[in-house]
Amino acid sequence: MKMPTGPEYASLVKLVNDEKLHTVCQSAKCPNMGECWAAGTATLMILGDVCTRSCGFCHIATGRPPTLDLDEPRRVGLAVAKMRLKHTVITSVNRDELPDGGASVWADTIRQIRLQAPGVNIEVLIPDFCGDWTALQKVLDQKPDILNHNIETVPRLYKTVRPQAKYPRSLKLLQIAREQGFVSKTGMMLGLGEEEHEIDAVLEDLVAIGCEILTLGQYLQPTAQHLAVERWVHPDEFVEWKRRGEAKGIRHVESGPLVRSSYHAEKQVRAHAGAAETSN
Repeated sequence: MKMPTGPEYASLVKLVNDEKLHTVCQSAKCPNMGECWAAGTATLMILGDVCTRSCGFCHIATGRPPTLDLDEPRRVGLAVAKMRLKHTVITSVNRDELPDGGASVWADTIRQIRLQAPGVNIEVLIPDFCGDWTALQKVLDQKPDILNHNIETVPRLYKTVRPQAKYPRSLKLLQIAREQGFVSKTGMMLGLGEEEHEIDAVLEDLVAIGCEILTLGQYLQPTAQHLAVERWVHPDEFVEWKRRGEAKGIRHVESGPLVRSSYHAEKQVRAHAGAAETSN
């Protein structure tokens, strides 16, 4: 991948720094940062940059977050307006120490984006709020355009990959969103030791709850202290998983070694919309 460079990249770095914002691009060491930031797009990360969970794959700092910045939603709305985007993706760390897991800040962030950047499509990549569906409803009540929550891996690997998460809980979150009419989206990494039949089973589960968009990408080890890469998945296999996922009934599958949840998110939405129109 190319190193980040160019005027758009420099402008975005300045904006993020000036507004004291965080991006998952930087915190999670995303391999696509150079491409996306050079195009003037970034995935903003709210609720700080310290996560209360310790997932084995993730480079984001783990611990007890020092503060809760209640002015952050306003600054996020301002940044989205300055970026002049048609589609924005917002994500967050887990804040399990908060009574609602940060859902009220999520709701305020969506309100601020609507206020300061009217007309932009808002995609939210949310945590599971520890299964607090009342907290989830605070986010859903603000009507984001796409509700994204990553399952990350197959159920058997949760204890090592996502020890503080639960596969059925993540499925339930996506199901609740879909039942309320939201476009639902999720993502999974390959190369952590999952087997073919397990991937197939996850695809079946996603079809059963009506999940509409799926991203599949290669797991990359951020540091030597994180989970090792068990397998490098050939690009042709990613193509095959896209075919199989869509054949099973998932509207759009974005599948490739460097695919991440928000990579080409706007293109995924257009592809999803086109598929929906074709089926109608």
